[in-house]
Amino acid sequence: MKIALCQINPIIGDFDYNSSLIMEAVDKAKTERSSLAIFPELSLLGYPPKDLLEKPAFIDENLNRLEHLAAKIQGIQVLCGFVDKNTQKTGKPLINSAAWIKDGHMTGKGGKRLLPAYDVFDESRYFEPAQESLVLELEGKRLGVTICEDTWNFGDFEGIPFYEKNPVSDLMDRHVDILINMSASPYTLGKALLRMNMLKNISSQYKVPTVYCNQVGGNDDLLFDGLSMVVDNKARPILVGKEFEPDLLIWNTEQEYDVLDDSWWTEDTSLLKGLAMGTRDYTLKCGFKKALVGLSGGIDSSLVAVIARMALGAENVTGVSMPSSFTSDISREDARALAVNLGIHFKEIPINDIYQSYKSSLAPSFSGLEEDVTEENIQARIRGNLLMALSNKFKVLLLTTGNKSEMATGYCTLYGDMNGGLAVISDVPKTMCYRLARHINRDREIIPDRILTRPPSAELKPDQTDQDTLPPYDTLDDILEAAVEKNLPFGDIVALGHEPDVVRYVLKRMVFSEYKRRQAPPGLKVTTKAFGYGRRYPIARGKQIF
Repeated sequence: MKIALCQINPIIGDFDYNSSLIMEAVDKAKTERSSLAIFPELSLLGYPPKDLLEKPAFIDENLNRLEHLAAKIQGIQVLCGFVDKNTQKTGKPLINSAAWIKDGHMTGKGGKRLLPAYDVFDESRYFEPAQESLVLELEGKRLGVTICEDTWNFGDFEGIPFYEKNPVSDLMDRHVDILINMSASPYTLGKALLRMNMLKNISSQYKVPTVYCNQVGGNDDLLFDGLSMVVDNKARPILVGKEFEPDLLIWNTEQEYDVLDDSWWTEDTSLLKGLAMGTRDYTLKCGFKKALVGLSGGIDSSLVAVIARMALGAENVTGVSMPSSFTSDISREDARALAVNLGIHFKEIPINDIYQSYKSSLAPSFSGLEEDVTEENIQARIRGNLLMALSNKFKVLLLTTGNKSEMATGYCTLYGDMNGGLAVISDVPKTMCYRLARHINRDREIIPDRILTRPPSAELKPDQTDQDTLPPYDTLDDILEAAVEKNLPFGDIVALGHEPDVVRYVLKRMVFSEYKRRQAPPGLKVTTKAFGYGRRYPIARGKQIF
């Protein structure tokens, strides 16, 4: 038989749009003579719906739409994700569920048994664990259906929690021939290979094929990479869907397939595609069509401009240079050259007169005081105001250009360079920004080479470089990875080979800057621990323990 893996990009809460996506994929699957079409977790609603789940009208609408959708489906069976009500007298009111649709109605249902409550996941806030997974019979085969986390309680994977229950093992006790996983698994660096290895381990142990259907698309800060896949009963990966694109993957259970080689996935290409998809989906799903980027002539704004062009097309991106008296000629030239190389629109708005006006207005209040970071921040805030004015006037989305290293240490200005609607690279460390830029330039110079070779600088005072304030970025990023993603204590970070005073300085800056990060725009999550919804620290707190 043929099974269709329908890798769709839903919009959260848009039942009309999501239903149309499902029906379109069902029709294509029928054209391919598929017996079953599988959709991702909560595919009718889009994942994650968060506190929309607390609205009774939203839950009722989801159930009504499922009924109407099922009535349209004939000549093929479908597995569709939805939210069911918990009929038990105790527990949370909802169940994350899978509907088995056959002959115009829901023939059966099962639910998600393992509910993640770590990092960005908060499912125990809304859902009660299902009592049982769905098992269906189709053309002489028994198919067991798990939902996302239900398969992650398998194998020794660093950072993955273990649960008392094991839905996969329970399904094998029910003698299933094929294991299905309906998923909405967000992207992080390296996770594609982790998932594949997990599925291979399951197939190896139980000698059954595993079929994995994942959501694709950007929903706020989360990126869903798709990469739906099939691993055969010999633990060989034989099919994989497109990355960061909708896809329809057809698996013929009776056909022999070649084993996939390792060329299907490369990290730098994957990361750029993910950031571009996340930028595009956030822009379009929020009702914008165009984007705006402040171009400093530095690495971060250059990278964001490249990603914006990948996401929206050159005709929908504008770069704005805002030089002051401290801006070097090189920076102005490189900002313009980048815009030319990308083919995006370009504006230059000098800020020196505005800056002098600010200083003149503040002179009586600042009389007798030396200039310091205050005057530097004024320049950043002038630029932020100008960019927001352009954003408001022309109804375009302003993209913020700060990277993870800067966000971690507070090397950014509230109401200045932190202005914007989306922080595209806020989870990309500075050293990785350089790596991506070199990858972008691998065939020809797109980002001017001088940007990659000269010392980075905010150019807010004479002869300034980032390393006047911060440790070298390779040192800084190593410390931050240990502290943020691995949660290592002070002593363990020092033991990695870093000077104690440097580690202490970085950690203090990170703690002190929590208030800035709380006011930052949402950023696209690409590492295992990003600043945002999945990392929740108090701002006002007592003595710091590192």
